[in-house]
Amino acid sequence: MSPTLSPTLSDRDELFALLEAWSERGWLRELDRALARFLAELDPTASPLLILGAALASHQLGQGHVCLDLAATLANPDFTLSLPPEGEDAELATQLPSQVLAGLTAEHWLAAYAGSSLLEADGAPLVLSGTCLYLRRYWDYERRVAGNIGERLRATSAAPADLSVRLATLFPEPFVLDGERLTDWQKLACALAAQGRFTLITGGPGTGKTTTVVRLLALLQEAAMAAGAPLRLSLAAPTGKAAARLTESIGGQVASLPVSDAVREQIPSTVTTLHRLLGSRPDSRHFRHDAGNPLPLDVLVVDEASMIDLEMMANLLDALPAHARLILLGDKDQLASVEAGAVLGDLCREAEAGGYSASTRAWLEAQTGERVEDPALVPGEQALAQHIVMLRHSRRFGSGSGIGRLARAVNAGDASTARSTLVAGSGDLHVLRLSGEQDRALERLLLDGLASGERKPQGYAHYLEVMRHERPEPGAESAAWDTWAGKVLKAFDQFQLLCAVRKGPWGVEGLNERIAQALLRRGLLEQDHGWYEGRPVLVTRNDYSLGLMNGDIGIALRLPEPPEFPGAPPRQVLRVVFPRNDGSGALRHILPSRLGAVETVFAMTVHKSQGSEFAHCALILPDTLNPVLTKELVYTGITRARDWFSLIESRAGIFEQAVQRRVERRSGLGESLLGTGLR
Repeated sequence: MSPTLSPTLSDRDELFALLEAWSERGWLRELDRALARFLAELDPTASPLLILGAALASHQLGQGHVCLDLAATLANPDFTLSLPPEGEDAELATQLPSQVLAGLTAEHWLAAYAGSSLLEADGAPLVLSGTCLYLRRYWDYERRVAGNIGERLRATSAAPADLSVRLATLFPEPFVLDGERLTDWQKLACALAAQGRFTLITGGPGTGKTTTVVRLLALLQEAAMAAGAPLRLSLAAPTGKAAARLTESIGGQVASLPVSDAVREQIPSTVTTLHRLLGSRPDSRHFRHDAGNPLPLDVLVVDEASMIDLEMMANLLDALPAHARLILLGDKDQLASVEAGAVLGDLCREAEAGGYSASTRAWLEAQTGERVEDPALVPGEQALAQHIVMLRHSRRFGSGSGIGRLARAVNAGDASTARSTLVAGSGDLHVLRLSGEQDRALERLLLDGLASGERKPQGYAHYLEVMRHERPEPGAESAAWDTWAGKVLKAFDQFQLLCAVRKGPWGVEGLNERIAQALLRRGLLEQDHGWYEGRPVLVTRNDYSLGLMNGDIGIALRLPEPPEFPGAPPRQVLRVVFPRNDGSGALRHILPSRLGAVETVFAMTVHKSQGSEFAHCALILPDTLNPVLTKELVYTGITRARDWFSLIESRAGIFEQAVQRRVERRSGLGESLLGTGLR
């Protein structure tokens, strides 16, 4: 017996009226609604349930999910679909997904799909796998990624014959932390990567991912040069900010390697973005390098791999030659990419347990002299696990670090321990519980920072005071102005407010306005809208013509310009100053009129902060629970802080609820790998 359905699910006109209403309210993208119309025209007999599923599958891509899980959607429609969106009062909403889908069963939904050319014709635009509905393009991406990884795991790359000797040279001392001799997982990671074409190295902040990969590249390059020919190596990252950070960190480490100058010269000192590496084509999803024109590389290392979405991973794997080694670095516990997919999280789901076979364990111990042991380790035989290493000891956040203890408790989903860590207090932790939206304590924290010992955790007033008090005298040399601009940028990096959401009083949009107004009242800004000196901006889209990458931060400053004609008075022009994302420390000055895709960045989302680090970081949580509030978001926010972390709570209990929830990115990558026998 069929369930009794709402008219929306049985009448096309009713369905399109619903989708249009959702689109007008910003619940769906116009793209989602347009796709539904297009598919309905392709198959005039398609059920409204199928058209609705297609629109929601497209919507889920915008939420980071690769597919629409019909069963999960019916179990909790509003939450699974994140509708209504953040910042909107559900009590005022009509026609919520839970109301529209009431009474519908997964069996009835699936039955409505039978016989449609949208699913069953050759090259059909939709794919149904179990209870998951895909847009075909993403189904293809998933299968390409799983297939390519499977081929790399089945292939082998010979490790240097004298691997143990080379490892002993690169890791001459036993690893000791807080006076205790511990397993050197960096050394184990180098050994594992030396004999495979696909390696994942995951670990939290300060666990030494960069140190590990620099030593690995030295090991591989020195062995190759001894055999007669250097390897073609490249380092890449998903964003310009992440690339610049890695470039800055590897220079000194390469210089200190116990290898010859000739080997050092063959280790790359700069990091590029994935888009630059692959050669993005303007106004296209395609790249210059692909399966037909592979990258001229023998080894590729990609940092911040948690930020790589499914589409980019498919393109990257296609473009990498079959013989080349791919090493992915990243923190599996961070938020996934903004775009659809959680590739690193899917692949590293069981990294903590190790899952090493007896033969893998014996080989690693023989090559490194290390004991492969940790309380969390369990044996296993799955092929993928033999190519994953988790770095388990943080040098940055040791046992005495409040930030480290808090991050570990949040990562474990232990809300009680996380709260007790905050309550116990620490020199690097601070909690602010707001009593109302206009709480003056919030303004003091955001503008003035905190009082704490000799080094004070700063707020936003600090960089504006540097801008005002250290400005060069008129007529100063251009080098003096660049030095000043660099100081302002460095001062701005001392503090960053992170938000979980974009909308509402506790979101990016509301707080950016509020902070600008507070700085204006303080007399630190000349205005709080448009372009003004001191305005910090975040680039939201790559602009290769300007050399700017998504995530780059610049500040508008008045800088001297040459006189318009001889004898004319000197003048100053507002330009936005960005650090070059090549790690050189140089600056670029760009007219505001040339910047299209930028937004004010007193506050930024936690997602946008990935790949960045700030001396003092504050995370503000909204006053209502939202699907984006998970332990991964809180953990990522905490670990953006280098020296101090502040938690700002607008309502009691939200922090604990967030810590107890995990990100659920819906995809079938794990199942696809399982189908190849690799999971």
